[in-house]
Amino acid sequence: MSLFLFLTVLQAIVAAALVGVILMQRSEGGGLGIGGGGSPGGVMGARGAADFLTRSTKWLAVTFVALSIVLAAVAVDATGTDEISTTLDRNVTPATTDPLAIDPVTGAPTAPASNPSTDNDDPLADVTQ
Repeated sequence: MSLFLFLTVLQAIVAAALVGVILMQRSEGGGLGIGGGGSPGGVMGARGAADFLTRSTKWLAVTFVALSIVLAAVAVDATGTDEISTTLDRNVTPATTDPLAIDPVTGAPTAPASNPSTDNDDPLADVTQ
């Protein structure tokens, strides 16, 4: 479980970094479409910064997809069908008659097998009033 939690936090950090890097890129068509190659301005120039942002976007996206696949694999291994079936309460007995049953001939609701007891404090318990 701690591996799953660690990978989830790492995935959130990578996702936030990916969003930040994408938002820092130019929006006028020069963002992800800039090709490779050196520029005379070096890393500090506009072209060098755009190349760095493009490369970091690519690697952050690859990391995000890889972490998604790993998290899916870890989640499948961590869950099992035993946990669901053991939480079922098998001690409940089924009701002998359906209190909401309808008579097929008349279409009227059928009366329950026995009247509810009137010794409780529920004012709506006696339905024959």
